[in-house]
Amino acid sequence: MKKILYAGAEVMPFAATGGLGDVLGSLPAAVKRKNPDCDVRVVMPLYGQIKAEWRDKMTFVKYLMVPLAWRSLYCGIFSIEKDGVTFYFLDNEYYFKRNALYGSYDDAERFAFFSVAILEMMRVLNFYPDVLHANDWQTALTVIKLKRAYAERPDYKNIKAVYTIHNIEYQGVYSKEILGDVFDLRGEDANIVDYNGALNLTKGAVVCADYVTTVSPNYAKEIQTETYSCGLHHILREYAYKIDGIVNGIDYDYYNPQEDPDIPNAFYWRALSGKKKNKEALQKQFGLDVNPDVPVIAMISRMASHKGFDLVLSIFDELMQDDVQFILLGTGEPQYEAFFAESAKRYPGKASINLTYNRALSKIIYAGSDIFLMPSKSEACGLSQMIASRYGSVPVVRETGGLFDTIKPYGVDRSGNGFTFASYNAHDMLHVIREAETLFRDKDNWKTLVKKVMRVDFSWDGSADKYIACYNKLL
Repeated sequence: MKKILYAGAEVMPFAATGGLGDVLGSLPAAVKRKNPDCDVRVVMPLYGQIKAEWRDKMTFVKYLMVPLAWRSLYCGIFSIEKDGVTFYFLDNEYYFKRNALYGSYDDAERFAFFSVAILEMMRVLNFYPDVLHANDWQTALTVIKLKRAYAERPDYKNIKAVYTIHNIEYQGVYSKEILGDVFDLRGEDANIVDYNGALNLTKGAVVCADYVTTVSPNYAKEIQTETYSCGLHHILREYAYKIDGIVNGIDYDYYNPQEDPDIPNAFYWRALSGKKKNKEALQKQFGLDVNPDVPVIAMISRMASHKGFDLVLSIFDELMQDDVQFILLGTGEPQYEAFFAESAKRYPGKASINLTYNRALSKIIYAGSDIFLMPSKSEACGLSQMIASRYGSVPVVRETGGLFDTIKPYGVDRSGNGFTFASYNAHDMLHVIREAETLFRDKDNWKTLVKKVMRVDFSWDGSADKYIACYNKLL
């Protein structure tokens, strides 16, 4: 393995909306650390939202004209070197100087351009990777075009394609009418992307890729079932032989309670006094009664039903009758925002509701809370439960997707690293929250659990090894 090109619509710290950005901001650097001689590169769009601090560091490399059906479109190539990795930014202001990364009426065309530009960039830079690792539907067409058109060219024919599904809900489904005009696919390619009477880019990438991964072993199984597949289970079952699940990691440099400038007091698992001080600072900052003996339950999440907020709503008043405090950070669906905003008024000193999102603020909550609640209906991998663990906030999760793979129940044998429930049921959730509350009041055993939770390795090292093994297997 000599050359890898990661392709994705978002990359931390440049521009990101979720887990995909975290992965592409961390995995390439981890692979480079493991294989210093490997040429690792990443490509993303040059969005208008990318801040000047990064733009000022960019070097203009070249420009090219991208052929997309009947169009010939300008594309500038800029680059940054970071952590031993080369990051490319593909520039076309018409497509990427928008108010948001996604959600435009012409997203199909925007990311068709991006996908073809990635392949054309290889020619212009004379950089043909051994492995092209595409991520989610926005770069699915890169895999399809590579195998259906570009593989006919000598320089492209040996490139292996890995496709990662980060969230099966977003598949890139569009009308058949745009097969040629927008996606620049030929009539003979129609059956590759045709699914349920529409064009499905994720389906096409699964069919064409040499290997398909998703972000946890349990999620890889779940998406082959009708319940979790969002309709794609037939295809995923057919190609199950080349599907694997690899759990994401988190950036241990950015999420490091021992050296984190965003939290009031540094701490680590051998010395938890800083954790106690962070709890006091959290209670003061967010208007909670200052009391070290009351467990602080935290949620940091987008407020959506699949994140388990309907469960939380149904038992919230019951939960708040306990001797607990609750803090929430996030935005989302209006009915949840309204409920929690009203709840903050009913439970002064006990509930702090913060309808915003800020990464630095989130770390203060991770570092100061005792229990982290994540009752998702579905969760491909989840990063928050890992971050919470790193900061000594004990996870309470539903056994789904990557939550099942990363958090095991404490139980009577005290073997686990959190509290879990299986059924999507509000009172099952409340039961395990109260188990955590009970253990919290057993100070010695709670301290032992916190130390254990903080020592679980959720770094990228193990996951990077698995991706490297996957690449080497293909080659």
